[in-house]
Amino acid sequence: MKALVYVGLKPGVLDPQGRTISRSLNDLGFDEVESALQGKVIELNLTGTDVEAAEARVKEMCEKLLANTVIENYRIEMRMAD
Repeated sequence: MKALVYVGLKPGVLDPQGRTISRSLNDLGFDEVESALQGKVIELNLTGTDVEAAEARVKEMCEKLLANTVIENYRIEMRMAD
């Protein structure tokens, strides 16, 4: 199975990369872009078949390494492998 982990900054945390992306898109003529948020997606290939246990383990991974929970939020999406 796969776990997709979406990590992004919490509301109120400055996002200089997002601001740069937004400004650059405006400079390129994409005036409809008001703002942009920059984050990351981590795709994990996991063994096992117990989705609930796997999700609990991925949450543990997020809390310990994958996300800086002081300034970042994360969301986990579980999928069966292709």
